[in-house]
Amino acid sequence: MPLDSDPPAPSTHRNRFFPSPSFTTQSNLRSKTLTRNPKNLTSFPSPSRTPKSYISPSRSQTFASSRSFSSSPSIPRRNARYAGIHRKVDSASQYEKSSKPDVSEVVTGKMTDVRKALKGFKVGRSNVRWNLALSVVLMVTCLSSLLHKNFTLQNQVKGLQDQLLELNTRLQACSLMDPKDIVNIVAQDSVDASNRSLKNSALFVSLAFLAVPLLIFKYFDYVSSLRRSSENNKNSEELSLNKQLAYRVDVFLSVRPYSKPLALLLATLLLICLGGLALYGVTDDNVADCLWLSWTYVADSGNHANSEGFGPKLVSVSISFGGMLIFAMMLGLVSDAISEKFDSLRKGKSEVIEKNHTLILGWSDKLGSLLNQLAIANESLGGGTVVVMAERDKEEMELDIAKMEFDFKGTPVICRSGCPLILADLKKVSVSKARAVIVLAEDGNADQSDARALRTVLGLTGVKEGLRGHIVVELSDLDNEVLVKLVGGDLVETVVAHDVIGRLMIQCARQPGLAQIWEDILGFEKSEFYIKRWPQLDGMRFQDVLISFPDAIPCGIKVASSRGKIILNPDDSYVLQEGDEVLVIAEDDDSYSPTTLPMVLDAFLAPGSELWMFNDVPEKEREKKLIEGGLDTGRLVNISLVNREGNAVIRRHLESIPLESFDSILILADESVEDSAIQADSRSLATLLLIRDIQAKRLPYREAMVTHVHRGSFSKGSWMGEMQQASDKSVIISEILDPRTKNLLSMSKISDYVLSNELVSMALAMVAEDRQINDVLEELFAEEGNELHIRLADIYLHEDEELSFYEIILRARQRKEILIGYRLASAERAVINPPSKSERRRWSPKDVFVVIADKE
Repeated sequence: MPLDSDPPAPSTHRNRFFPSPSFTTQSNLRSKTLTRNPKNLTSFPSPSRTPKSYISPSRSQTFASSRSFSSSPSIPRRNARYAGIHRKVDSASQYEKSSKPDVSEVVTGKMTDVRKALKGFKVGRSNVRWNLALSVVLMVTCLSSLLHKNFTLQNQVKGLQDQLLELNTRLQACSLMDPKDIVNIVAQDSVDASNRSLKNSALFVSLAFLAVPLLIFKYFDYVSSLRRSSENNKNSEELSLNKQLAYRVDVFLSVRPYSKPLALLLATLLLICLGGLALYGVTDDNVADCLWLSWTYVADSGNHANSEGFGPKLVSVSISFGGMLIFAMMLGLVSDAISEKFDSLRKGKSEVIEKNHTLILGWSDKLGSLLNQLAIANESLGGGTVVVMAERDKEEMELDIAKMEFDFKGTPVICRSGCPLILADLKKVSVSKARAVIVLAEDGNADQSDARALRTVLGLTGVKEGLRGHIVVELSDLDNEVLVKLVGGDLVETVVAHDVIGRLMIQCARQPGLAQIWEDILGFEKSEFYIKRWPQLDGMRFQDVLISFPDAIPCGIKVASSRGKIILNPDDSYVLQEGDEVLVIAEDDDSYSPTTLPMVLDAFLAPGSELWMFNDVPEKEREKKLIEGGLDTGRLVNISLVNREGNAVIRRHLESIPLESFDSILILADESVEDSAIQADSRSLATLLLIRDIQAKRLPYREAMVTHVHRGSFSKGSWMGEMQQASDKSVIISEILDPRTKNLLSMSKISDYVLSNELVSMALAMVAEDRQINDVLEELFAEEGNELHIRLADIYLHEDEELSFYEIILRARQRKEILIGYRLASAERAVINPPSKSERRRWSPKDVFVVIADKE
């Protein structure tokens, strides 16, 4: 083929316009990389410095297809005619070689290009957001400028019209005016021109202020997007600026008490100022009038109806809309404040402003009886104030107190919700101004209850203002009394409920009828203990003091020389010294006083006893509990323990023991159901009825005995009559938790009872009223010292002998006993501190007397 002949047209056309696939792929990849990553444009040389090996795809393919033609041996290599062809062929061959790299290099290059493409895509996405933000800003700016231009043109037209009018007026009166007036008119024109510029500036400032928040939010959004797309923060958990700003605002509104009203005030002032500036820019009024007009639009959205012109109408509508929003927010704040106040009152979170009140901390089944006793004690004072704070809802506490159906006799009971362990809650109920603080034990575990009482006492002693009154703590375990007194010091008086009830039950079992006497003495309904100083008794012997009070019964002396120690039943020869106080049993603290001396005439268990314990606790576990409770069975001398296992509410279990042979039977409240007073009393009552029925069926000559109905009016052969006959042979003392159960036992007369919750409440109330009484009660309940006794009348008098109560008091003093009351054989209840002590009467040998004497 001749060298100077042209190449075939189809081949040349195909190679020029249809490049090879490898080159197409590479060129496309480069073009995409260059398009999507504008930052990489600087890495490529300019077109003027492009190397010869970098050519366009069409030319590259053209020379690549002519490769075989240029390499023909028939072409002279040194011929100048083919010099250009030679260079092109060499360049094409070099490009072909470079366009066929190794497989690994191709894969690596493609992965690098993919990463660059992804990076470019992220940057492009952020650029799109930034462009969108810029577009929004430009739109707002354009809109603002258009509005400004519109208002400016309107002002210019109006100004030109005014100028024309003024010029016409001046032309008409030019010959009549003085040159000075002309100068003033020119000066006024300059002032008007400056005012117009100020109005335009005010309008621009108001629009700029409205656009600033939008720009700030868009800037935060842009910065957040850049942080998220940054390679250095790929794995970081940094929050966006928008969320951080929202969090700061939320903290400010939550922590600061007046942040919401302050924010509302600032928003109102800002709206008034911006609205006033905008009105100043579109009206002819001065700044002060525009600000006042803006306030009227905010306060009343209907005032904008009188606006004239497009500009004033637009601005007034905008201000009115903002005023409606502010008014809605103000209503929300006021509504929330009122709701929070009512919720605080309803939930008992408001502060108690009281002094000399009695504060009760905690809630238990004893609360009702305690409130009743405190109300009776305060009746003589015209009523006091009792505050109850517990971890319960205030409405629930008030509802439960209303269900108790007690007559509080003018004593208001205030309930508050709170925790006694928190000082802020204690200050809320004015703990530092209370005359007495009563800490109730919780129902349930004794150790947990006492531990909580200990923490409460520790919190009370830590009150910064100090305590005006004393603290009365109800404990469940005697072993914890030392810790509480160690923490509370002289401020604390303790009442160990279980210990008090246990000792009372033992005393009542040995002396039937003593429970009612204790109920009368501990309660405020009848006679109770009082301590008071009587200077007129100084130098008098105690024997004479005994008969110096016609309305009270002296029981002891509070000796001033012994640092206020109370001595029960002192010697007759003791002479009252200055500062001594007299302990008496009286109806009220203001119902007694000493008078002149009247004229009167002179006048626990035996050895070999057995204690049977019958319950469903296994014997080994029972012994372990006794040891943990502090009982050393090896030290028992006069009594021996007999253990029997069974259920006290199952008849066949009770029939396995000789119930008819016991002198006294104690029925304790079931510990497993002690949290429910009604359920515990139901079990105790069921056990009582079963025991009495078994005893009645085992007594000899049962039918003959039933014919004589004793201490009641039940018919012959009735089951209640049989049980009353059985009650004459043995004494049953039942522990009762609910006062309503007392009425059932009182009507049946088949058992004596110890109303444990009510007696403990009485003791707490009495110690709360006068902490000195706690020493008296501790001695009366203690194992040693003085206690209450019931004596038969034949110890002090003969049959049909007529004596006054004073005379029997003196006869009792011969046995070193203090007579405090009596019970007639025909009466149901004992009379403590009887009236008319000087009146003589005939006594029966079946009558009994109540005395305070040393334990036998």
